Amino acid sequence: MDERDAYGKEQFDRQRYVTRVVLALVLLAAMLGAIGWHTAGLQMGAHEHFTTLSENNRLRIEPIPPSRGVIRDRNGVLLAGNRASYQLEITVEQAGDLDALLERLEDFVELSDADIERFHRGVGQRRPFQPVLLKAGLDDETVAHLSVARHELPGVEVEARPLRYYPAGEAFSHAVGYVGRITREDLQRVDRRAYAATSHIGKTGIERYYEDLLHGRPGYRQVEVNAQGRTIRELEVTPPEPGTDIHLTLDYNLQLAARRALGDQRGAIVAIEPATGDVLAMVSAPGFDANPFVKGQSQEEFATLRGDPMRPLFNRVLHGRYPPGSTIKPIVALAGLHEEETTAEREMFARGYYQLPGDDRRFRDWRREGHGRVDMSRAIAVSSDVYFYDLGHELGIDRITPMLEAFGIGEPTGLDIIGESTGIRPGRDWKRSTHGTVWYPGETLITAIGQGYMLSTPLQMADFTTTLANRGTRLRPRLLQAMGDGRDDAMAETLLPRERAPVEVEPQHWDVIHDALVEAVHEPHGTAWGSIGSTRPEYTIAGKTGTSQVFGLEQDEEYDQDELPRHLWDHALFTGYAPAEDPQIAVAVLVEHGGSGGRVAAPKAREVMDAWLLRGGGLGIEDAVADAAEDPDDEGDGE
Repeated sequence: MDERDAYGKEQFDRQRYVTRVVLALVLLAAMLGAIGWHTAGLQMGAHEHFTTLSENNRLRIEPIPPSRGVIRDRNGVLLAGNRASYQLEITVEQAGDLDALLERLEDFVELSDADIERFHRGVGQRRPFQPVLLKAGLDDETVAHLSVARHELPGVEVEARPLRYYPAGEAFSHAVGYVGRITREDLQRVDRRAYAATSHIGKTGIERYYEDLLHGRPGYRQVEVNAQGRTIRELEVTPPEPGTDIHLTLDYNLQLAARRALGDQRGAIVAIEPATGDVLAMVSAPGFDANPFVKGQSQEEFATLRGDPMRPLFNRVLHGRYPPGSTIKPIVALAGLHEEETTAEREMFARGYYQLPGDDRRFRDWRREGHGRVDMSRAIAVSSDVYFYDLGHELGIDRITPMLEAFGIGEPTGLDIIGESTGIRPGRDWKRSTHGTVWYPGETLITAIGQGYMLSTPLQMADFTTTLANRGTRLRPRLLQAMGDGRDDAMAETLLPRERAPVEVEPQHWDVIHDALVEAVHEPHGTAWGSIGSTRPEYTIAGKTGTSQVFGLEQDEEYDQDELPRHLWDHALFTGYAPAEDPQIAVAVLVEHGGSGGRVAAPKAREVMDAWLLRGGGLGIEDAVADAAEDPDDEGDGE
């Protein structure tokens, strides 16, 4: 290579080097400019945003749960209250690996699959900084072990929270109801902000119906936390508003008396004060212990309870629908008087069966040999089916249905509780819309004795019995008596209007029905005489027995209870009020597959009436507490 070639190569290398340096400097300058521009943007444009984030890392708003209002009976006996309980909570944003944490916690506390499943559902329903309940009802030993290992369990807190409990026992389980953990479905029907710190909500009964009153409003506190999320100090507090205490119309002692009367039999008893519409007792038997629902049950435990053949979860008072049987006969008699189709004095010979003109079918009386010559009062007292077959035929369904409607049969009573079922008030229009067929004359006869399509709940039976006691005045039954300290009756009144349209019939017609119902109990030929009247009560009872058929019979088939399995026996019924001349209590009793209304249901009604009338409207609170430990025990045994 000559000297000129060497010099040219040196110049080329120098020029390439300079180009690279300039390019590198340009790129560096561009990068520095971009960094500077971004830094300036962070300092000026996003200053407020990042200041807020930083402050949120230091300050935290925590909701404070309100204390749930307690539920008491009319005399102040506690039915649902709160007591301190330790519960295990996890704050997700502080916990890290949740699965690992849950596995570690099983060394300290027993966690069922249901607990973990509910926890994961709760995680999906709450924000990461809100604690989620994992396990309630921790004992002191478990709390101590968790406290010692607290440094190994990030995001885990043991909090002392009020826990709902039900000291009154299973007699009140259906009426009072219970609270349970909040689900996604629950949050769809409430204001989520109001439940930010709450883990439980009313599920059934009074607990659900008056949830808005009982729950209260949450408070909030602003706290300063460190980098690990631990609270350093409390800066500001807005206290929660506690829920409202409520007093029910139920009487603790009368409720227990009703439960004892039912004993180990399935059934329902409802007692109402006619002058006010106050529900004094409302028992569905058997009941259940509501306390496990608060802590949460495993699927196996709940499946066992739900699969119990006695159906303790089924509220027979509200959901049970049964033919009202002969308890409906006084209302049909009123229809006959009101429509001037018959008179109280008109007599007929009631043999053992009835036939429609031109029809060979025999509609049998419950008494095979019949009842002989009867007028209206005696027909009610002896419960003559044939008399009411004939009256039903003369009236026709179009004149029976309006009277049933006037008494509210086949309609909810409007009681302040969730889930009341409707019954069935059969008629021409009802059958056409429901079955798409016409109404037959024979169906009118069956309706006149409370069988066939007609269905009522025990609550509806107690309601129309109250209307009979009030001689047509209809008051809406209610469970809420007062709020707060028990003196705020006026506020409770505004929540529950009482008056309903009265039953308009002539005053003398009420006298006929009233006297007939007294005759049914206090005369030897009355269907309730053997179990009530013969024992000479200290007051006068007006009542009506009944049987609710479980299955139909062929024309020539006879009902022989002794030859049938228990589940095919008729349901036993009794409705009545006392004292007859000044009614203070109206009672409806239903005993599933009890058989005879006179031998089985009527004595139970007498027990409830005695408990109310002979003890001055209930025992004192001291006696009530003592009675709470007694085991209900009783049993009983056609019209």
